Amino acid sequence: MSMTTSPTGSQFLTFRLAGEDYGVEILRVQEIKGYSKVTPLPNTPPEVRGVMNLRGTVVPVLDLRTRFGMPGVEPDPFTVVIVVTVGPKVAGLVVDAVSDVLDVGAADVVPPPDLGAGADTSLLTGMARAGDRLVTLLNIDRLVGATPDGGPAA
Repeated sequence: MSMTTSPTGSQFLTFRLAGEDYGVEILRVQEIKGYSKVTPLPNTPPEVRGVMNLRGTVVPVLDLRTRFGMPGVEPDPFTVVIVVTVGPKVAGLVVDAVSDVLDVGAADVVPPPDLGAGADTSLLTGMARAGDRLVTLLNIDRLVGATPDGGPAA
């Protein structure tokens, strides 16, 4: 796999959740850590696993399975936390496993499908074709910068 990208393309870190492929812009990824215990916080939404200490910074950790309404699983040796940045915010995203870095040309991205009025696709930036698989590209600003009801974070 080539690590160079065309002027119109982007690179995405891809990861798996419940057997499906997702991607976030590589430029937003600060680091990838093996899963370790997080400190739970009271009165937080179910997808907030808690916080972790990242070299002196307290970082909220979000469980993407719970955020996306998927059944939860116990962490295993492949479970990782992807530490991402959104402006001044840093957050950790718990995922099943990291896959690879994917070069995505602009022509390989299609907008999210129209699933009707009841479906919220605001967390998606599009779908990328990667060979015979589809990778769901996530809008990290909305995912981390919004509250669970979709409104702006306080």
